[in-house]
Amino acid sequence: MTKYLFFSLFLVFGVLTHAQEVELSYYLPANINYNPDIPTPEQVIGHQVGSWHVTHDRLSRYMEVLAQVSPRMSIEKRSETYEGRPLWLLTVTAPENQSRLAQIKADRERLLEGKSNQTDIERLPIVLYQGFSIHGNEPSGSNAALLYAYYLAAAQGPEIENALANSVILLDPSFNPDGLQRFSTWANMHKSQNINPDPNDREYSEVWPGGRTNHYWFDLNRDWLPSQLPESQARIKTFHQWHPNVLTDHHEMGTNSTLFFQPGIPTRTHPLTPKLNQELTRAIGKYHAGALDKIGSLYYSEEDYDDFYYGKGSTFPDIHGGIGILFEQASSRGHAQESDNGILTFPFTIRNQFTAALSTLQAGIALKSDLITYQRDFYRDLRQNKGSDQVYLVQDAFDSAKMKAFVALLERQKIDAFRLKEALRVEGQSYLPQYTVAIPKDQKQSSLIEAMFERRTKFQDSLFYDISAWSLPLAFNLDHASARVKELGPKITSSDFSHSAKPLNKSYAYVLEWEDYLSPKALNYLLEKDVRVKVAMRPFGLGNQTFDYGSLLIPATNQNKTPDEIFELMQKLNERHKIHGLSTGATRGMNLGSSDFKTLKPQKIALLVGPGINPYDAGEIWHLLDTRYDIRVTKLDVSELGRKDLSRYTSIIMPATWGRGPEGTAAKAIKSWIEQGGHLIGFRSSAYWINNNELLDLKLLNAEKTGQQATFEQQERYRGAQVIGGAIFQASVDRSHPINFGYKKSSLPLFRNTTIFLAPETSAADNPILYTKNPLLSGYISQENLDVLSGSSAFKTARKGRGRVSYFTDNTNFRAFWYGTNKLMMNALFFGDQM
Repeated sequence: MTKYLFFSLFLVFGVLTHAQEVELSYYLPANINYNPDIPTPEQVIGHQVGSWHVTHDRLSRYMEVLAQVSPRMSIEKRSETYEGRPLWLLTVTAPENQSRLAQIKADRERLLEGKSNQTDIERLPIVLYQGFSIHGNEPSGSNAALLYAYYLAAAQGPEIENALANSVILLDPSFNPDGLQRFSTWANMHKSQNINPDPNDREYSEVWPGGRTNHYWFDLNRDWLPSQLPESQARIKTFHQWHPNVLTDHHEMGTNSTLFFQPGIPTRTHPLTPKLNQELTRAIGKYHAGALDKIGSLYYSEEDYDDFYYGKGSTFPDIHGGIGILFEQASSRGHAQESDNGILTFPFTIRNQFTAALSTLQAGIALKSDLITYQRDFYRDLRQNKGSDQVYLVQDAFDSAKMKAFVALLERQKIDAFRLKEALRVEGQSYLPQYTVAIPKDQKQSSLIEAMFERRTKFQDSLFYDISAWSLPLAFNLDHASARVKELGPKITSSDFSHSAKPLNKSYAYVLEWEDYLSPKALNYLLEKDVRVKVAMRPFGLGNQTFDYGSLLIPATNQNKTPDEIFELMQKLNERHKIHGLSTGATRGMNLGSSDFKTLKPQKIALLVGPGINPYDAGEIWHLLDTRYDIRVTKLDVSELGRKDLSRYTSIIMPATWGRGPEGTAAKAIKSWIEQGGHLIGFRSSAYWINNNELLDLKLLNAEKTGQQATFEQQERYRGAQVIGGAIFQASVDRSHPINFGYKKSSLPLFRNTTIFLAPETSAADNPILYTKNPLLSGYISQENLDVLSGSSAFKTARKGRGRVSYFTDNTNFRAFWYGTNKLMMNALFFGDQM
């Protein structure tokens, strides 16, 4: 029995050879002829698939060559990554369809608008969007894309001819080119001639940050809905052009697993997803099971993962009348690795992914009528609410830059927005036509709109694979409400919120309002130009104009530049920012010479990176400073801190830590730097490092444990239910405190995905951001955690020697779309001396 089991696993998980070479026939279906005029992957990339990890440049070359020689394929470079790599899309279909792609798109639009009959459904090709390796260090997908593209271009016979005649395949060979390149380089540079499957080998332990993420260390599989990154924006554009019936997302998971395909755990499906969606997913799953049975691969379904957050590739289609399918293949994380199921080889993982791609095509053709009918009916059911005058209202009267970013997101998701014709008052808030975006629910994307705006606090399940709340008006910290509106004004676009410069005269002094999202960019520009800038610690005004806490004062005189040079700089800034010229220093509230205008210092910012630092949080901070605020930031590797001159930096940012954080000479270097005047800004789990190093007295609270009576089987669920995967909570803010400068209201939605709770201080002045008594706005939190979160603090700051330590319990920069709290970190950076 033991001998038989070993032999079976040996067959299932592949053979480990001296050079791990396999023939092309190892992958391809049997008894199919291939067009000899179509080059194999090996003929173009220079090695057999699976013998090396394909680099993105070679993957690109093969796709370009196929598109040149195959009449079944066309290729489009949709955009580029941050590192300049092309984001390719291959459109694969029968040659006669290639010549009428525009017409096919138009016919599909007519179908979704209810202008097609059953005959049209039978005639229309199904659209399959098949994408690979959105996590760069899950490479079997993109390597399988080589084989899948070859098969689609070269396979011959009635089966493939019928499939291509009845489908349009959108083949995205690499969702994440930068991550794939990073990981392939790592895996290839550590490959031995004698493949070593020892999991302790360096090949299987990537250096920080690893290849999972894109250039700025974002997890691209969380960005389908927010669409903040160029890779996401390219694929979202493709998605909305084609409205795919099925979208597949090929991933990898732990080495000791097998292969998973959706459906996921049934109780973790979002309520807005129709039940028929899951039934069709199961029907497709039968084709995956059959194909994997044929090659002897182990698999499972409906025991893992979920379909809740619509920002993932496998869930985003579910709110668009499509079927999203996640594949998770056990990962060799290199060329071969020991596992609980035997030696897992890279070619074996590729073959499974390729097989799943083929079974998706097979299922799509077999279920074509059902899938197209489902999508048609999905939009038909939405149209049955036609005539509804429900409108979502969103505004920020003080921040046009943030409103522009919000409307740009709506545009990417094909959501129409309008002006109001007249002012409205809803729930005590006035919504004015010049500031308000009105989003009618009665439009094609009504289901997506509901998903973007909903606030949900009741759930069927208490375990989540990802976040449980993402309400975009809360993420952007916008006034929002729902109202009945009979008639709307003109349609608007993001360009309608572009800054409109007013004439600026040469003045006694200039004021830059701090409320605008991009004000930190202007402040940094001025400080780098050696302009003296002061921040107002109290409101002041002149004439009909009132300036709030945090307004920036730029005197025309007593500068290192002439008044004419200052005026020239202010004119340049006025083209993009709201600048006011003041004719006198005799302002009300306080005069411009008051000591309550505090001079600001240029910031030299460092960001801790490397082992022990959460790369997602670090990447979000790097991306924010670099791409939105044009602020230069130095990335300091924690392993080298003891050898660096930290006196160059005014502020060091410590993102959430993994493990114990900086130790030894690195910890001593940071502590010494703070004592000599530096400002350390920490986030989330850095609390433990800050406390352990006695830099700030953080009184951390613990939730009451109520699961002692849980059985062994129940314990896992109980522990999972205590996780805050991502929810939104309300905090009250002290607007007079510098950490809250730029915020116009006394409350602020905060995103939280930790169970770190900070006790409030005795003095109200030391509690500038406090969770309210009933803080839950949207998402899941256990009652035990909610009880301790209520009334707790979200921020603390204190002097340490000549320096300062500031700490946030939460991530203020979450996934690049949490615009509403980005200003908190910028306030900590620029106004630390004033706290």
